[in-house]
Formats: sequence, C-alpha cells, structure tokens
Amino acid sequence: MNYLDPQEKEEERRREERRRLAEIYAGMTDAELQNLGLRPASLTEVAWEALDDELDRRNLELLEEEAPEDREELELRELVTIRQFRDLPEALLAKGSLESAGIECFLADENLVRLDWFISNFIGGIKLNVRVADVENARKILDEPILEGLYVQGVGLYEQPRCPKCQSLDVNFQELDRPIAYMSAFLRLPMPVQRPAWRCHACDAEWEDESD
Repeated sequence: MNYLDPQEKEEERRREERRRLAEIYAGMTDAELQNLGLRPASLTEVAWEALDDELDRRNLELLEEEAPEDREELELRELVTIRQFRDLPEALLAKGSLESAGIECFLADENLVRLDWFISNFIGGIKLNVRVADVENARKILDEPILEGLYVQGVGLYEQPRCPKCQSLDVNFQELDRPIAYMSAFLRLPMPVQRPAWRCHACDAEWEDESD
C-alpha cells in the first residue's frame, strides 16, 4: 500500500478537483465562462485556476467587473430548495460546487446555524436554493460521484465522512424526530436522537455520530 502524507493527500485532492472542474468548464460557452469570471469571490482557489486555464485555452479575456447584484433581489426571485444540510461545511461544499459550474445559488438559514449548531436540526438544516431554471443542472452536479475532500472557501479542506462498513462516501446525517424535537426545545430539555445519526445509502448501515 502506498502511503501519502497529509500534504501529498491534499495535493492529490486538489488535482482531482481541478480535473473535475476542467471538464465542466470545457462544456460551457464563452459567455458563461466570462460571466463566471465576474464573480471571483464565489470561486475557490482551485476553481479559479481551472477557469483561468480554460480562458487561456480559448484566448478569452475577462470582462470588466460590473456592480454586484443586490442579494435581496436574488432572494425575491422564485427559488427552489434542492438540498438540506445539518453541517455548514457540507452546505458550503455543495454551494461551491454549483458556483464553480456557474450556477447562482444561496444558503438559507446559514447565519442561524453559524450562531447555534443546535438550531440546525430544529429548523431542518441549511437549505441550498437555486433558480427554477437551474434545478435540473444543479441536481446533476450534486449527484455526481462524491469527492473525498474539497477545499471550501472560508472553511479549508472538508473531508466527506465514509461508511465504516463499506467505505462508501454516500452517507448523510439523519434528522431528529420532529415532534420530540419541538417538545424538547419548548421544555428546554436535551434533544434526543430517535435513531442512529448517520446512514449509508449504499449498504443501509447506521452508526452514531462520535464527532462531538
């Protein structure tokens, strides 16, 4: 077995993410690439490098940056929730994947969860919203094979949990029983988890969250 130290492992993940983004950018139009370049703050370092490579390959220049669109205007549009997340890093990972592909999106209830993680389960987690016209493409991107790790702006390296039984990355954290959750919050009692916290979609294994 070849052993990679943490730095080599992170570099390999960056190369893998850059290859994935290069394929996405290669399928985009010139206008889509240039519009994506107008939102550098929404791109990770790896995404920007991949975008810059594709622009150079096509001999395209970046457009002059326009005035940023008001966030409230975006929220007033008709939006669709396509994913819900318990943890902020996982939500930012999905958001970064969509933005790197040029899909406009935003996270609802992000600030509430930042203030108090306990609230995440109570309100149904952080919601990832996109425009109606982008729903199909956004879901396709999020349904792509799951990466072991990805650099998320503001978070650093996020590592996707693995199933301890089959080692699949297709796992998610299950929600609390809602009636019990509401009653527990109302009475200010500890919020009991009705079932094991994590579930694997590949083999149906369940296990408790030991991260806390």
